[in-house]
Amino acid sequence: MKNIVLLGFMGSGKSCVGQLLAERLGRNFIDIDAQVEQAIGMSIADYFAQFGEAAFRERESAAVEVVAAQSGAVISTGGGVVLRQQNIDRLKTNGILFCLSACETTIVERTAGDRLRPLLNRPDRLQEIRRLLAERQPLYRQADHWIETDGRTAVEVAAAILRILDGEAYVHGNDPGQSGQSQL
Repeated sequence: MKNIVLLGFMGSGKSCVGQLLAERLGRNFIDIDAQVEQAIGMSIADYFAQFGEAAFRERESAAVEVVAAQSGAVISTGGGVVLRQQNIDRLKTNGILFCLSACETTIVERTAGDRLRPLLNRPDRLQEIRRLLAERQPLYRQADHWIETDGRTAVEVAAAILRILDGEAYVHGNDPGQSGQSQL
């Protein structure tokens, strides 16, 4: 059974939606950021501060390799997992990729006060979000499905994903092949 993989920028709802999907489908939920934190024994923010982004991306890729080899899980990725093509390729091998998308205003609102996101801990937060979104948007487009999350609850987003999965028979373990882009 294929994994259900959630991609998207920080604050797009990957963890909340992923937990709901896993509960609804009776599947294991895996948060790659949590896997990395467990492996490194500290928060991602602390790791970034001590070792930098490049070292973190190495750890993230190692976690992706392990997690992508599993079957039937709901996987929430970090927002920058798409920066390495090998991560996307591994996740696609046994996964259906959904990109959860949110506009910059929504991201600012959802991440306000969150100091655990090292790339956004700067005075020019909105400008940094714009820069990172512009850089990552083409990479997120590699997902099989695109889900807008602005103005939607996690329950509504999870329901939209379930409708797509049910319509394509993925929920029942079938794999009808390349699914294309679905924008909701």
